[in-house]
Parts: sequence; structure tokens; C-alpha cells
Amino acid sequence: METPRLGSFSLTIPCRISDILCRSSNLAPARILAHPVFMPVRFFRLPLILIATWSCLTQLQSAFGANDPRSCSANADGRQLDYWLGEWRVSPPGAQGNGTSNVHLSLDKCLIVESWDGGKGHTGENVFAYSSEEKIWHGLFADNYGRVHVFRGRVTHGSAEFEGPSPGPNGNTILNRVKVVRIAENKVEQSWEKSADNGVTWTLEFRGEYLRK
Repeated sequence: METPRLGSFSLTIPCRISDILCRSSNLAPARILAHPVFMPVRFFRLPLILIATWSCLTQLQSAFGANDPRSCSANADGRQLDYWLGEWRVSPPGAQGNGTSNVHLSLDKCLIVESWDGGKGHTGENVFAYSSEEKIWHGLFADNYGRVHVFRGRVTHGSAEFEGPSPGPNGNTILNRVKVVRIAENKVEQSWEKSADNGVTWTLEFRGEYLRK
């Protein structure tokens, strides 16, 4: 058995197929591939290329976690706040208001981000994420007045509740509680309450009605 050279690669050909091919090491690739022996190679070349391309794409998709059961998009617990996604008009219940809110996904669907504008120059962003290790939600609220609140909470069946402390005006600790409740498919209500006695009594600070645009 001899190995004729085909450009930059070699092709091993059994001598019983063609003594002529085996004896020649300088045959042009076009002449060799034109031989009837190589017709199956020419016929299946395109299907083989397509199969190889599909295999590579499948491996790349898997490598980037698109089918990873641990990914945020595949985690049902991390998708429970998706009812809040969308473009909203925000106002006090039963009243007119000029507030707006955009709630969208980020970081491969691992973050839910609310960008809101309360009117009169007051804006902010709230970020929510579900920790699959702790089995709990985390929230970060920040506005353009420099106020930041960090929360922990749970989301079940169209109702989210977050709690977190903040310093009070006299150095005491204030407990904050934020709820985001789905009222209907195109209606959500958010409320913010504060407690100065560690949750024994609560005072309503804000209630906003979200109507989908």
C-alpha cells in the first residue's frame, strides 16, 4: 500500500483498487477524485460537511449553557417574578399619575431589572435575582437621591414580598417591606411599608398601581 499526496494531505489507497494510483505519487487531486473509486466521497462530501457543522453548533450551544438545567432560564423558581416584565404606567390606585416603569431581564435571564421614573426628576433602578443555592430572592433598590436598600424575600403564585433594614432618623433601625402583587394579567400593585418596632406595626409609605402599556 502506498500513500499518494493530495496537496497538503495524504490519501491511503489499497493497491488492489488501482495499480496505477498506487504507483503514482504525483497525481493531481482532481484526477484522483475523478476516478470512479472516489465517486462515493464526492457524493457524500456536502452531507458530511452539513453534519459536521450541525455537530459543532450543538456543542457550542451546550458549552454556553443554553441547555444547562442549572441555567436561570431553566429554573422555574427563578422565573416566578416574570409576571412583572413589561412596560407599565404607574399611578396611585384610582388616580392619575405620570410614573413609568420598564421591567426587563438581564444577565442571561438571571436578573430582573426595573427602571422607573416617578416624575419630577425622581428616578431609580431595582434589581432582583433568585439564588438557587440559598433558595431565596435578593433585591437591591437605588434611586438618584443616593438612597440604597437591600432586601431578601420570596416569590410565590404571583406575589412577591421583600424585607430589609435601613437606618432611621434617630439612629434606630427601620424595617422595610415591599410587596409586588399580580392583580390581573395587565395589572400589578406595589406597596412599600415601614416599621419602627421590628415588624409589630407597619406604616404605608407608597402604593403604586402598574397598568401595562
